[in-house]
Amino acid sequence: MGLYSFYRISKPSKETVSPENVESTYKSLRNRTFWGATVAYSLYYVCRMSINVVKQPLIDDGILSAGQLGLIGSALLFVYAVGKFMNGFIADYCNIRRFMATGLFISALVNLIMGALGLFSNMLPTMLIFISFAILWGVNGWMQSMGSAPGVICLSRWFPQSKRGSYYSLFSTSPYIGEFISYNILAVVVGWLGWQSGFIAAAVAGLAGALLILVFVSDTPESRGLPSVQELSGEKLTKEDQMPTRELQKMILRHPGIWVIALSSAFIYIIKYAIAGWGVLFLQKARGFELAEASQVIAFSAVSGVLGTVLAGWLSDRMFNGDRAKPAVLSGIISTSSLILFLFVGGGFVLNIFYVSLFSLSTGVLYCIVAGLMAVDIVPRKATGAALGVVGISSYVAAGLQDITSGYLIQGFTSQVNGVDVYDFGPVSWFWVVASVISFVLPVVNWKKMKPQGVAPQNDKSN
Repeated sequence: MGLYSFYRISKPSKETVSPENVESTYKSLRNRTFWGATVAYSLYYVCRMSINVVKQPLIDDGILSAGQLGLIGSALLFVYAVGKFMNGFIADYCNIRRFMATGLFISALVNLIMGALGLFSNMLPTMLIFISFAILWGVNGWMQSMGSAPGVICLSRWFPQSKRGSYYSLFSTSPYIGEFISYNILAVVVGWLGWQSGFIAAAVAGLAGALLILVFVSDTPESRGLPSVQELSGEKLTKEDQMPTRELQKMILRHPGIWVIALSSAFIYIIKYAIAGWGVLFLQKARGFELAEASQVIAFSAVSGVLGTVLAGWLSDRMFNGDRAKPAVLSGIISTSSLILFLFVGGGFVLNIFYVSLFSLSTGVLYCIVAGLMAVDIVPRKATGAALGVVGISSYVAAGLQDITSGYLIQGFTSQVNGVDVYDFGPVSWFWVVASVISFVLPVVNWKKMKPQGVAPQNDKSN
């Protein structure tokens, strides 16, 4: 079996499910696939966030500087950006089960190798550690790009359009769950066993996730002897459903609305990754928190982010009757305000938890509406991966530039007083605040110009 044959979308099964068992089998496999992909994608994030937990120990041990860590972080993000674009287009043609499992398996191996290198860090030149980590983290970026598109494509292949919004919101909780695991469990492991153990523990989680995909995720209903999702749900075929995937992908590239969403998502990712990547260091150096306390504060962002993504669909569809602009404005204003409170007002442990939680909840709503629901509104089903690719490359290039810019702004405004580093987070804080404002103003101003495509689903009979 060649590589192409191994990864191409599954052929329909020769053995079909009996008519009396179709509905129960479909619901069972659909739920197994959804939850398997969702949990596994959260473990993708554990393999991505591991380095954020160990930044301060690496700096304290004199192994890497903040600027070097910014470059290492950007290596993942830049490669991820290109990978997400390319793999988004590729995934539309792929067996999502095999594709998604491969990415997580190799991502876990990268973390394992970095942990192993860390065990010998005292014997190796710091420049060699820096170069090795940058290359390995770049490889991790490509592997990470093989997770999101298959996860969302599984929604397109297994769920009717009328249900994708709700399930997309649930799937979008995965990153926050992964962050919560990272900032709690990994932080505890690092505190006990050293920063090297953070990478090793992430590797174990990633290997478990790859196994989970292989056990629970199915590629398509047809590959399991079921009819297509359109037949199962009673959806009428649209013109786009009958067009070749390649033509639909070309349409995506020419759609101005997708590029507006992509640019807005880029600014959302600047602030999202700023707090996720530098929040722990900020609390340690600007607020005097210990590593465990700082990690716990940022971990709450994951909890509230889950709530935000779940609420997004409900707020938009029920409370605002499908209007995407109004909840985007509301969540954007709250996100920016809470970010300002966190960066400039300060306070104790509980107050910072409140700031971060409110920020993450509102940012979760904003992201899900702009980069999720707005995008879903204007793209056909068969080009879901392509749309994610366009939004993804913009988002992660911006996130990578943020990591470099933030790292050097932090390092450049650090001075020494009596041999002690004194950090000035003022310049980098204003950089983050401006990005936050642009993130919600841009799509709202242009939303009415975005022309939805496709036909709404009719006669949905699925449960």
